[in-house]
This record gives sequence, structure tokens and C-alpha cells, in this order.
Amino acid sequence: MDHAFDDAYEVPVDGGWLTVARAGPPAEQAGEVVLALHGITASHLAWASVARQLADTSVCLLAPDLRGRGRSAHLPGPYGLAAHVADMRAVLDDAGVELAVVAGHSMGAYVAAALAAEQPGRVSALVLVDGGLPLAPSGEHDPEDILSAGLGASLARLGITFAKKDDYLQMWRFHPAFAGPWDADLEAYLAYDLVDAHDDERPEAVRCTTSAAAVRTDGTELLLAERTREILSAVQAPVSLLLAAHGLLDDDNHLMDQALIDEFVAARPDAEVETVFDVNHYTILLGPGPGPARVTNAIRAALGLISEQGPR
Repeated sequence: MDHAFDDAYEVPVDGGWLTVARAGPPAEQAGEVVLALHGITASHLAWASVARQLADTSVCLLAPDLRGRGRSAHLPGPYGLAAHVADMRAVLDDAGVELAVVAGHSMGAYVAAALAAEQPGRVSALVLVDGGLPLAPSGEHDPEDILSAGLGASLARLGITFAKKDDYLQMWRFHPAFAGPWDADLEAYLAYDLVDAHDDERPEAVRCTTSAAAVRTDGTELLLAERTREILSAVQAPVSLLLAAHGLLDDDNHLMDQALIDEFVAARPDAEVETVFDVNHYTILLGPGPGPARVTNAIRAALGLISEQGPR
């Protein structure tokens, strides 16, 4: 168990068992509960830096490995938002949680929004971290092209066997998104994705455990702009949206189209929207930079632990 989290357990879901990590007191002893959902090729350890920053509170942070990822990689399809929402209902039910703040990063933001839309009585507030909005205007781009551009490298690594763990970590050290400061949370997050490749000629060989089928299915569904709009329009809970100033490659190609961000702001003038500078799509949530503190601040605000998110 990573030291950012206090426990890990399994929840029965359709097709098997979903792994859930917990930071803070058990739900029944906590003052508040946060359900934290990771991105499309990530795991619960994406929330490690945030979990540390909530350690001084009575908050119970429940961070599952979503179906097809981490220690839930063995779970079969169907994948997609409906399956993830059903799994998250099971997580809340198992913990005896009637009402929670739900936070989601990247794909997890879409799952969080869908849960809030379908279960309005169970979500007190939403914190969307660089995700949750349509990725591209309807019909303007071929979904396969967008999927390949955004997830090509992620999908490619899922089919590679690495001679040893250090080779995998070194690959990420050369990735533009991780070229800056590095810490133990980042390394633990990346290493958690690895399992024994069972290569007799290379006993230290490893491979990624994430299901390529889950990534492709979920990724394709996230590109359905009209469905995303429908989900957001049905959300009744207060919404905070945090945007990374830089994209997947630490560049200016942001994950979400600015016109669609403006559309969301116009449709939800009550939403708290913040751009987090000096971070990219990954480091807004994890690592030694300013991102995790801003996400934690938004969660604290959603919990009512502070009156506002602070300066923008």
C-alpha cells in the first residue's frame, strides 16, 4: 500500500472486484467523503499528492482503480461511462456513503459528471480537473484521428514489454510532460502500472497492466460531444473546473477547445473556473509542482472547509 493511502480493499461489481484505495478515516468515521476518479490510462495513485494535502482533515478520500486499470485491470467489459457510473455507485453503496464530493481528472471528470447527472442526490459538488467538457466540436474532426493524436503514445506503450522497470520509468523521464521536477509520488504512480511480463528470457521484464480495450472504448465515448453536453446540462451540483495551462506534451495544445470552454462558462455562470499555470495535463494533479495544491484547494472549497478557492 502506498504511504499516501491508508488502506486498499475490494468492492463487488459486475464481473468481479474493483480495487479502491482510501486515504483518511473510514467513511463511517469521516466528516466528509470525496470520491476521486483518475484518468484514462491512470490509477488511484494519480491522487497521491492530493491525498497527502488532505491528511490534516477528517476527509475520507476514496480513490478507485477504474475498470480496466491498475488492480481493477482484470475486470471485463463492457467499458464506457455507464459501466463506470455503475461501479462508482457500488463504491459509494459499499462504503455506506449517501452524499459525496466527486472529483475527476481527465476521463475521471467525465465519469464524475455522468455520476452527478444520474445520481443528483448523491453528489454534493463536482470538481473537474482538466476534463469533463467536450473535447472537440461535433463533426469537426474524425474521432479516430482525435483518439490517435491524444492517446496514440498511451495506447502504443500498452503493447510493449520492457526489459525492466527502470526502462519504463526512463521512458517517462524523457516525456515532455515529466521533464520538470520529479518526486516519489510520480515514480510510484508510474511503477504501479507495471506487472510481471512472464518472459522466461528476461526475468525482470514488465508490461503495463492497463487494458487497451478499455482505453479505446472509453476514449471513443469521450469524443461524443453532444452526449457530453447532455450530461453537463443535467448536472445540478455546483461545479468547479480547473484547467491546466499546458497540454499533454507540456505545450500550448490544450486538451479542451477554448470555444467549448467559453460555451460551458456561458451555460454555467455559477461555475468556479480556474486556470492553473505552470502545470500540464498530468502535473495539475500529481507531483511537486503547484497543481496538487490548487486541486486540493478546490476540493476543500467544495467541502465547505474554506469559503473560496483563493486568487485566480
